[in-house]
Amino acid sequence: MREREHRRPRPADVEQAVADGLIEGRNAVIEALRAGTAMDKVYIARGETDATLGHIASTARGKGIVVVEADRRKLDGMSRTKSHQGVIAVAAVREYADVADILAAAREKGEPPLVVVCDELSDPHNLGAVIRTAEAAGAHGVIIPKRRSAGLTAIVAKTSAGAVSHLPVARVPNLTALLKELKEEGLWVFGTDAQGATPLYQADLKGPAAIVIGSEGDGMSRLVREECDFLLSIPMRGKVNSLNASAAAAVVLYEAVRQRI
Repeated sequence: MREREHRRPRPADVEQAVADGLIEGRNAVIEALRAGTAMDKVYIARGETDATLGHIASTARGKGIVVVEADRRKLDGMSRTKSHQGVIAVAAVREYADVADILAAAREKGEPPLVVVCDELSDPHNLGAVIRTAEAAGAHGVIIPKRRSAGLTAIVAKTSAGAVSHLPVARVPNLTALLKELKEEGLWVFGTDAQGATPLYQADLKGPAAIVIGSEGDGMSRLVREECDFLLSIPMRGKVNSLNASAAAAVVLYEAVRQRI
């Protein structure tokens, strides 16, 4: 039984696991890391001191992959095979881009950069919808944080209707530092906030712009909000007082499109 559990996975096993979005088991994850498979996160059983799991965690971190400690109940709930051996990797549908590449792509097109920054969007359906809208609106890229955010998983790819194949998505360790860098590159930072002092239709979105979309529940974090040059409010004429993250992104992006035509 032990030999079967620890057999070296065949290439077809790894390919199928990646296609399904989950890579389960110690040997399968090691093989995928060795093969350079794009990964979003690696989940390791909390409290485990096993040397193999430690090797997986250190290898993943060395490749810039987020490693998350999770209790076994979470891993059991995620697992399809029910033999995860304390480790599950979530495959990314494509490699993450660099922020510099996103800005360079705008320069090559002779266009003022238009990027979307997602502040801890944890719902993969929301992130997928934002990526879909950003690609349709001609944005040059989307930027997400490494932690407390959905990543480029199979669910995000499906919700984006294929847009992840065309729009670069970068992932950074610190959004506050990122916004400082974008401002140094000449971008104006526009945050979306229900109490924002700048009505959307009075904002000038024709120049280099980063549009920040807050999380589903709490909106933008305090430090991210403080880095915004403008806080945009979307007119609300009905009885509800807010839009969800992907809808807010669509409204702001297409106002930018209207101004840039």
